[in-house]
Amino acid sequence: MKNTLAAAGILAAGAVIAQNNNLTSKRGMSYPGSSDSHSQDYALLLSSASPIDWYFTWSPAPAPSDIFPSGASSRVEFVPALPSTEDLDSNIRALDSLPESSKHLFTFNEPDGSTDSGGSDISPEDAAKAYIEKIVPLRDRFQISHPSVTGSQRGLDWLKDFNASCWDIDAENGCPADFVTAHFYGDFAGLASYLGQIAEFYNTSGSGIDGDLRIWLKEFGLPQADQDTTFAMMNQTLPYLDQLDYVEGYAWFGTFRPKEANEWTGDGLALFQGDGGLSELGAYYLGGEANGFKVGQQGPSNDGNGNNGGNDTGGGSGGDDNNDNGDTDDAIGLRSSLLVLWVTITMACIWNI
Repeated sequence: MKNTLAAAGILAAGAVIAQNNNLTSKRGMSYPGSSDSHSQDYALLLSSASPIDWYFTWSPAPAPSDIFPSGASSRVEFVPALPSTEDLDSNIRALDSLPESSKHLFTFNEPDGSTDSGGSDISPEDAAKAYIEKIVPLRDRFQISHPSVTGSQRGLDWLKDFNASCWDIDAENGCPADFVTAHFYGDFAGLASYLGQIAEFYNTSGSGIDGDLRIWLKEFGLPQADQDTTFAMMNQTLPYLDQLDYVEGYAWFGTFRPKEANEWTGDGLALFQGDGGLSELGAYYLGGEANGFKVGQQGPSNDGNGNNGGNDTGGGSGGDDNNDNGDTDDAIGLRSSLLVLWVTITMACIWNI
């Protein structure tokens, strides 16, 4: 049954795959923040060659200005968030200090989840009331999203109850929104299925979305898997998301080094090696050698000197990838090319079904 649902989701999503290849980047990133933010890592993620066009912090406060390379803070859109009903008024006031370049706004983070697991634990009724009273007026300034639920049946059920509460409170308008956010942790088939279910719900429920459905997948990844398995999932998923008309943006959950991964996700999602060099995932997420990024490459250090670690045989831990020679990079390039070819053939087969 699970495989049937996954296949159905892939086919449903395939029905809206774009027919052109002239795509702008949809890629974004999260800024988790920490006592050691590794500014040299962000110098790579936010460099002018990077495809990353937006970022978020799970809060209304932007990242520290010192992580941005020259010009990046005005080029990369900061998307603020109102993560909970707690401190909602003060968080809304904080939005007044943001630049005009911040055009989108995320709302409640995983309200169906407990606070212990990173959720905001808000009932659908309370969320609908706060959304209509406090958040809808912000549409004069921002494009706003519906809440971001967990990528689960529980999350979908919460959205249905939220939608019903919205119409109970405001029978004329419900909870209007400009776009939808989603989270999902799992393999490609599960992700495709879940996006299909989200799209079906919003396209058939009268949920208050203005215009065509637009989804921002602001958290996704493959937890508790090694980097080879995770790389295969990413290589299959990114071309798929890039071609979906209704996916407007996405952000891989992994802008950290392995030691900073949480226990639930595991360190296989990390975009960086232990020493700050790009992991295989990180190099691919930034566009690979076509954009000037390769495995092991490090951002500029405090003295302004960078280290292209992909061919560095000197000291350093190399993180969990241990890809420290040119032959490995060549092998990765070949594997990436074969995986992209496989994805292309798969998409063509799905399109022709």
